[in-house]
Amino acid sequence: MKLSLGVRTSSGTAAAAAWEIRAADTPGRLRITELGIFLAAATSSVFGIGRPAAIGVTPTTPVNFLQEDPANVLADGVALSALAWGTGPTAPANFLRRITLPGTVGAGVIWTFPEGLVIPVSDSIVLWNIGTNAVVDAYAILDL
Repeated sequence: MKLSLGVRTSSGTAAAAAWEIRAADTPGRLRITELGIFLAAATSSVFGIGRPAAIGVTPTTPVNFLQEDPANVLADGVALSALAWGTGPTAPANFLRRITLPGTVGAGVIWTFPEGLVIPVSDSIVLWNIGTNAVVDAYAILDL
């Protein structure tokens, strides 16, 4: 089953998560097949994606990923997006991808993962603000 979601991040704070994609404990792990980010402000920015040492705690208003086929049935809370938390995710020890974008609105990147970047059960992947960054329009496509 394909799931998608587009968001606008709300924090450009350095050394903090901008976006977290979270997998629930059921029905199983998720795979990110594509992730895109595009600057919404003219600020040179450095981002990375990785596995946080600890997932965010009490995400505020998490949003469910959407089924690309409306005939598919999916329970709430299986694949979630978070932009703010009571306690944010911690920094990844290493980044799977990172990029420096020039201070041009619309500058961006599309990362693809042909076999899927796996998010284990009850875990997450974060888009991390390595520097003080612009907010971005971002999207992800998941396989469940």
